[in-house]
Amino acid sequence: MAEDMSQLSFKRWRAIRLEYFTVAWNTAEIVVSIIAGIMAQSIALIAFGLDSGVEVASGLALLWRFKQQRLEEEQADRRAAKIVGITFFLLSAYAGVEAARDLWFHHVPKASLAGMILAGAALVTMPLLGIAKRRLARSLGSRALSADSAETLFCSYFSATLLAGLALNAWLGWWWADPAAALIIAVLMIREGFEALE
Repeated sequence: MAEDMSQLSFKRWRAIRLEYFTVAWNTAEIVVSIIAGIMAQSIALIAFGLDSGVEVASGLALLWRFKQQRLEEEQADRRAAKIVGITFFLLSAYAGVEAARDLWFHHVPKASLAGMILAGAALVTMPLLGIAKRRLARSLGSRALSADSAETLFCSYFSATLLAGLALNAWLGWWWADPAAALIIAVLMIREGFEALE
């Protein structure tokens, strides 16, 4: 019994460490992507940074739950999921409108090496982090951590889309690739918003 409690405490400690890493990583993503997005006038980079803000909020909510020694709090989970879902819809509307405007007015963003490096790093890091969270969620029986792992894995799609848009703009001069990537990110945000509300 004491061994089971010790094992559970260790798993909770690991979950807390993963969430601290998630918050730190996504905070760095916010800063780098929004600054790089403003400098390059890239709506895709700015949208990526805004999405990272939602992931920080999700990570902080999970940290709170694990530190309260409560793995499952149905009402808290539902409220947090609702807020996150609504946030995704608002961010999607912003990214979609800005991307459509950029396409309509043929706004040409500048190349962003910092943005490409960030997207490439996230494309490597997010799947590894998401898999670690998913395994831990199964062993803890935590639906909240499982949902968070899905969000982290979903970030890989954002990263790949962002990297493709930035690279096509920088290397081939396809100016429309950046707002097109932002539109794809906006659609993925809508999907993520519905999943958060389910």
